[in-house]
Amino acid sequence: MVNNNANALGVIFANTYDNLVPELVAERTMASIPFGGRYRMIDFVLSSMANAGIDNVSVIVRKNYHSLMDHLGSGREWDLSRKRGGLNIVPPFAERSVKMYSGRVDAVANILTWLNGRKERYVILSDAFTATNFDFDDLLTTHIKSGADVTVVYNRAEIPDGAKNDNYTLQVKDGRVTELLTNDYRPGVQNLSMNIYVIERESLIQLVRDAAIRGLVYFERDILARNLSLLNVQAYEFTGYVARIADMKSYFDENMRLLDNANVDELFNPANPIYTKIRDDNPTRYLTGSKAKNCLVADGCVIEGTVENSVLFRGCQVKKGAVVRNSVLMQDTVIEENTSVEYVVTDKNVHITADKQLIGTDSFPVFVAKNHSV
Repeated sequence: MVNNNANALGVIFANTYDNLVPELVAERTMASIPFGGRYRMIDFVLSSMANAGIDNVSVIVRKNYHSLMDHLGSGREWDLSRKRGGLNIVPPFAERSVKMYSGRVDAVANILTWLNGRKERYVILSDAFTATNFDFDDLLTTHIKSGADVTVVYNRAEIPDGAKNDNYTLQVKDGRVTELLTNDYRPGVQNLSMNIYVIERESLIQLVRDAAIRGLVYFERDILARNLSLLNVQAYEFTGYVARIADMKSYFDENMRLLDNANVDELFNPANPIYTKIRDDNPTRYLTGSKAKNCLVADGCVIEGTVENSVLFRGCQVKKGAVVRNSVLMQDTVIEENTSVEYVVTDKNVHITADKQLIGTDSFPVFVAKNHSV
């Protein structure tokens, strides 16, 4: 956290794309979905901002944000507990006659007073549905050098099945965005937006005010796509590791990809650490007779049975005689004796009782909801 980007502030939208994973967001936001053994989805974008020296960040929430507030706290783990600036969580402003925001324009309009009072020149807008180790310092430098009104971040990837009806793709010529397509359906690799944008603060305020007066809702479709000939919208290609959550299948797949050491090394680069809420716990214990192969196991776990090709979050227990294969077990899941679990995703505090068999498939993993017992 030695960089200093005091001239930029961050805005993170916590609830965007909640509709893609309804199973996981029944009691939380997309930003607070657990990922990679001990992290939440917001940890990646928030840590990347902190590593770039961006010390003024607002997280805009819409609903189900108590879990996120508990995770973020005062922002101490990200060095964002400050007297000035720091981490700011913004719930929706709603009265009986005012509905909660439905798009990015509504959301930003909700914080215009806050934006007006800031001194930073640039604003970084980001969602929290991707896990990546992003260099915001390079993005800001590139944006300033290009003289762009807006810079859009994209990566080259196929459109995930779960995002066929909820995506943005770019057509780029000489670094400039010439077309912004909504819900692109073309097969193959596309310039897929990562929903990260850089724009001058005063320009953002003016654009959002004008859009709100006209009843417009969506930043990409209603502002950028309509004004590509008027605004200098530049494209920034990100070539690093990207885990994109688009549905339950992609959530399972992206966690399983972390069993490859090369992916772990790229996502969790020691030069740019990913920070998360601290939970003081014992190291994982492997008891006599236990077997573990090709696993990502967080601290606090107790392994007595067999675990293969799986991701275990903090505090999981696999009892004697139990077998866990090709599964993702969230925090404090308990697998009792002589139980077989394969291609399963469990939410937090799930209890799988003794002598059971839960078997899904690679294309359709079984999901067990939070606090449930099977």
